[in-house]
Amino acid sequence: MAWPISLIYGSVVRVRNWLYDVHFFNSRSFGTPTLCVGNLSVGGTGKTPMIEFLISRLQDTKRLAVLSRGYKRKSKGFQMANADSTVESIGDEPLQIHKKFPNVTVAVDGNRCNGMASLEKLIKPDLVLLDDAFQHRRVTPTFSILLTTYANPIFKDWYLPTGSLRDSKYAAGRAEVIIVTKCPHILDKKEMDWFATRLQKRKNQTILFATLRYDPVLYGKESSIKLSDLKDMEFTLVTGIATPDPLVNHLKENDLVFEHLEFNDHHSFSSLEIDRLSKKGLIVTTEKDYTRLEGKMENLYFVRIEHHFLDQGEKRLMQLIDSELTLYR
Repeated sequence: MAWPISLIYGSVVRVRNWLYDVHFFNSRSFGTPTLCVGNLSVGGTGKTPMIEFLISRLQDTKRLAVLSRGYKRKSKGFQMANADSTVESIGDEPLQIHKKFPNVTVAVDGNRCNGMASLEKLIKPDLVLLDDAFQHRRVTPTFSILLTTYANPIFKDWYLPTGSLRDSKYAAGRAEVIIVTKCPHILDKKEMDWFATRLQKRKNQTILFATLRYDPVLYGKESSIKLSDLKDMEFTLVTGIATPDPLVNHLKENDLVFEHLEFNDHHSFSSLEIDRLSKKGLIVTTEKDYTRLEGKMENLYFVRIEHHFLDQGEKRLMQLIDSELTLYR
């Protein structure tokens, strides 16, 4: 039953993109340059760590702002992160970014055109990072980065509900850069070339590859512990993300034995679940889940991750971005 639905869904998103391409639907450009980070799937490609990577490389030279829709927040309209912001007011991922980079403006708005206009009026940033905005075409980005994973790349995936694609595979052609994330730590040129062929690399489109790098230190509210210290401890891994397998495998590769409690992406923990987790002892979780669990239990620590590019990919990406932004100087 799911296969015909996937065919219908795939056809609908392709028609929608075509209507934007022929300008039947309007897409608005802004005076402020925008860098879009997104994917074609429902999650799990590493968008938030990529936004954080870009902030860390650009914040010293640019007045940055991040604009997200604030998925699953309970507030409405345009909201700007501040010291009183919560998961309920701006969403878990924007809150994570705000806490890590308090000097960078983080805003949420389901209407990205309105969000851009508000940022230009209130902040006047040099550059806006559009988080998870590739399929939201009402804003025409200056530069687009599309993420797909090594384990489940676009060309192996299929449309919802059979697969995880929420947008047309052909939309990948709009991206200036496609980054294959969560790769093995070693990837030879032959396999990179094979990926570029299967991704149907367009002219002037760049394909890059990145792996995940895990911090060897776990962070809590007022203390930290080394990952290696967990070898002699019982603990529970709690995840509410789209693809926890890389983290699970990382912990197992470090010879750790643990209980894994897996929840849906962006899971809102109930008071009963919090009470049960509080009785587990040491809890290890992701940085995103930490934003939803912080202050609700003791002995809570998170694993910090970041993208690490292969084959001089970081240098190539930053050169491409810098080249594009020189047009706005």
